[in-house]
Amino acid sequence: MSADARSGIAAGLVSCHGCALLARPAAGTHPGHCPRCGARLAWRHEHAIQRTWALLVAAAVLYLPANLLPVLTTRTVVSTQTDTIMTGVIFLYASGSWPLALIVLVASVLIPIGKILALAFVLVSVQRRSASNNRQRTRLYRTVEFIGRWSMLDVFVDTFVVALVQLSPLMSVDPGPGVVYFMAVVVLTMFAAQSFDPRFIWDAAAARRTRHGV
Repeated sequence: MSADARSGIAAGLVSCHGCALLARPAAGTHPGHCPRCGARLAWRHEHAIQRTWALLVAAAVLYLPANLLPVLTTRTVVSTQTDTIMTGVIFLYASGSWPLALIVLVASVLIPIGKILALAFVLVSVQRRSASNNRQRTRLYRTVEFIGRWSMLDVFVDTFVVALVQLSPLMSVDPGPGVVYFMAVVVLTMFAAQSFDPRFIWDAAAARRTRHGV
């Protein structure tokens, strides 16, 4: 934070969580509604950190079955084959489609765990009242919030394959239970990012400036 920077609370302004507009509150304890988008204004969202932790822990728990359980089951006249996300990546790589294997690996394995770890880091730093690297932590949070919606690649691929490959009774493809867990992980991490209030990141720095009379 620069020497002449002031927090919104110190300036008597409240930012809208929906459209980021800075507005004058209608009253001290009840700021009212945003004049631009109509969302309810709040100095800070109550229990935002607790809700985010709850959603994040649930996503972390479901991440294991999402990767260990099959996401696709292929049945033919003579055999039945199940594939997890990683076996699908290995199959794509072995068959020569390494760019697609890399995309699936990044979008379906690395990005979900990366979002969980990034949000956990931001939450821990906020709870420890860290006043350093605020801009970097805010950018990290915004990145997690942005890429969350692009993590459904495996679900889309499974949907297309199930819809296209239906040659009963010779061959059929069905989604596996891993798809449900994977969808839950993606949705929970998206809700976790949405429930967090990034203004908490800057509160420790503002409190430190107040203590030092800056």
